[in-house]
Amino acid sequence: MAEEPIAASPTAEPVGLLEGLSSTRAIRRYADEPIPDTDVRDMLFAATRAPTGSNRQSFRFVALRDGPTATEAKSLLGESFRAGWAAKRRSDGYDEGSGAVEDTPKARQARAMDHFVDNFERTPLVVLACVRRRHDGIGDGASVYPACQNLLLAARALGYGGVLTMWHGMVEPELRELIGIPDDHHLAATIPIGRPLGRHGPVRRRPLDELVFEDRWDGGADWIEDPAGTRHTAAGPPRR
Repeated sequence: MAEEPIAASPTAEPVGLLEGLSSTRAIRRYADEPIPDTDVRDMLFAATRAPTGSNRQSFRFVALRDGPTATEAKSLLGESFRAGWAAKRRSDGYDEGSGAVEDTPKARQARAMDHFVDNFERTPLVVLACVRRRHDGIGDGASVYPACQNLLLAARALGYGGVLTMWHGMVEPELRELIGIPDDHHLAATIPIGRPLGRHGPVRRRPLDELVFEDRWDGGADWIEDPAGTRHTAAGPPRR
């Protein structure tokens, strides 16, 4: 669901952990303002507190802000993100069906994505999440993606928003050479972060009883129910 536009606020409202977990949504529109050093530090400190396999702490993060290398890297990424969105827009039919109707969720999502990729170079903070290669790539993610979620939750707590993306792929060789990412490290995600021009709020997901079972596949139980007021999405695979 696309974020509703609101004015960016310079202050963060306190948010509890469980509230943060249920209301941290993907934010792709950012105010054109820098993020203070202390907030960047606090977000990345939270990220580095995440668990890793065998406590190896095999993740590494590169923070791209406004330095000369960061500027060049953001330019590379901007090209890649625009190409990635153009391909997805065509393949997913964002200009067809409900996407051609002005105020539908699909059309709003497309506008948010347009803003995201067209303004990528102005993103205040872009974090590259890397992890040292140890397995075939499947197991390595367990040692970096919890840290990425910690980062996004910390951003939420401090009044920022972000989104985990993989659209660096088209320029990864050039990006790795520019930044000096070692060959034995996998570039696991690109995470843009900034002060939201949209808002966080209760996320819409599939009903709990479609996603959680007891004892066996499709096994139901009385406790498997959503909290009162939960709103659901129609996205995802066909419902059973």
